[in-house]
Amino acid sequence: MSEYPVELAAPDIEPYRAGNTGIPWITTFAADAPGPHVAVTALVHGNELCGPLALDFLFHQGVRPRRGRLSLAFLNIEAYRRFDPANPAASRWAEEDFNRIWDTATLEGPRDSLELRRAREVRPWVDTVDLLLDIHSMQHATAPLTLAGLHAKGAALAEATGVPSVIVADAGHAAGRRLRDYGDFGRADGEKAAILVECGQHWARRTADVAIESTVRFLRATGTVEPDFAADVVPTTLPPPPTLIDVTTAVTIRHADFRFTQPFQGMEIIERAGTIIAHDGPDAVRTPYDGCVLIMPTRRLQPGQTAVRLGRIRATG
Repeated sequence: MSEYPVELAAPDIEPYRAGNTGIPWITTFAADAPGPHVAVTALVHGNELCGPLALDFLFHQGVRPRRGRLSLAFLNIEAYRRFDPANPAASRWAEEDFNRIWDTATLEGPRDSLELRRAREVRPWVDTVDLLLDIHSMQHATAPLTLAGLHAKGAALAEATGVPSVIVADAGHAAGRRLRDYGDFGRADGEKAAILVECGQHWARRTADVAIESTVRFLRATGTVEPDFAADVVPTTLPPPPTLIDVTTAVTIRHADFRFTQPFQGMEIIERAGTIIAHDGPDAVRTPYDGCVLIMPTRRLQPGQTAVRLGRIRATG
């Protein structure tokens, strides 16, 4: 049983199975006017319901691009099919994490899994995308945030989108490359960019609202839809400027008996440098500076995984 109630119902996405791209579960709409290929992806993790709810919302709104192309993609279908509200944490993936396999060596290597087969299937389509919004949710009831990568283009796209109001500049995970960092998305140069939104606790009702708002604002910010698209649901007024946090350290678990000193939820600010926040076997994990922000502490405490990211709020002005 999860400590968090499942307030969201997994939507029926069967009507979107065929798509129109030759790749199941991916639909692309094209405008007459030229423009970038913009995409929104959901279900990188099978138990994160806000993404498919946001795509379902767009389909029901009859979304169409006013320029370029717009794709809506459901990715890890095998994991989503396993979702059970009675055990909602069990279907994050079917055989391995779909969001740790997006490097060339893995995609073109000899390994096999349900997730790798799907990644290889959708990879030619991903290669055509210019601007990507990847929708996710979190283990804990933490304030929503956007993971924008280390490069200015990701932060700029996140700031233009405006929601969530916290933007985290991070380098990813030692355990493997995310979709957001794949190929040209992860390079400092070029015009291709991707952001990953973490919309809140996996199954909280509010998380779906954040996913819908961030998606609509992303489509407005990229010029894919009219500025008043879905104005009856998402206000056209701009949100206040976001807070930017620079991740300086991703704490990678080395020992099987890793444990936090407190049940951290995420976004806690630890005031003093040197504060012990966890023990990794015989080693203490300490905050490296004053005002250290704890970002997305995990409960999947296996060696090789990211336990928590440590960040510093970026000064403005």
